[in-house]
Amino acid sequence: MNALPPPSPGPLAAPVPDPRVRDVVLDYAGMDALVADLVLPGEASMYVMSAMETSRELIRHSYYRYEFATVAVTHSLFALEHVLAERLAIGGPLQDLIERAAEAGLIPVELAAELDRGRRLRDKLTQGTVTSAALGPVRAITMVRAVFDAVSLLLRPASPADVAAADMSGAQPEDRLARLWKDHQRAPYPDSYRGIDVEGVELILLDADVAGLVQRELNGGLDDRGTALLWARIADLDKVVTLIKSEYCVSYFARLQRMAKLTAARHLPAAT
Repeated sequence: MNALPPPSPGPLAAPVPDPRVRDVVLDYAGMDALVADLVLPGEASMYVMSAMETSRELIRHSYYRYEFATVAVTHSLFALEHVLAERLAIGGPLQDLIERAAEAGLIPVELAAELDRGRRLRDKLTQGTVTSAALGPVRAITMVRAVFDAVSLLLRPASPADVAAADMSGAQPEDRLARLWKDHQRAPYPDSYRGIDVEGVELILLDADVAGLVQRELNGGLDDRGTALLWARIADLDKVVTLIKSEYCVSYFARLQRMAKLTAARHLPAAT
């Protein structure tokens, strides 16, 4: 039995613009300017091209359905995860792939932080803590553009320096932690964020606490009390990194976050 209703007579009604997009553009044609710089990389596979083109068109059509903007971000991550796994020649969770690509120098740390924002959004959607109306087209453009930029960088032919860096991404966690610590020691604290707190977390104290714990780990190891404090500060880092607006500050605290997690991983019980 066919349960579908009979087709309605006459022409279909024209789609109605979503009123939530009225402050973004004047009309549908205005969406072209928003997505104009989302250029598909010609050297990508058909799978990657399809995912990226679909994410771009979802943003364009969010003029008629606001929720399409959020879906565009999550759909673009299919392409990102595929390209990362191919370039790094490893599998694993998207978070790990992003971190390894940044540690190997294949993508800038500030770009990695923006990619991780998209990954966090996808996880929140999966967990049901946000809805598909979480983002509007303007914010979605920023996050999808980060995927386009990352894919373009990752698809470039590997130079000898890239190959060496990629080899280092497979180094033991101890080596990666020591290398990140040296980088962090050379990096100046972002002056504009002195005395600033984010969601009740004072950033300069967060930096001092985590740096001190990492240094203690490298100089002999954390005790149980230090490990407990480290996990508490990791929770603070997970909260603030997604909320910081400055690119340099994001890269600074994203590196601190990676160091903290590499340190904490040393104190996880071994799998049995």
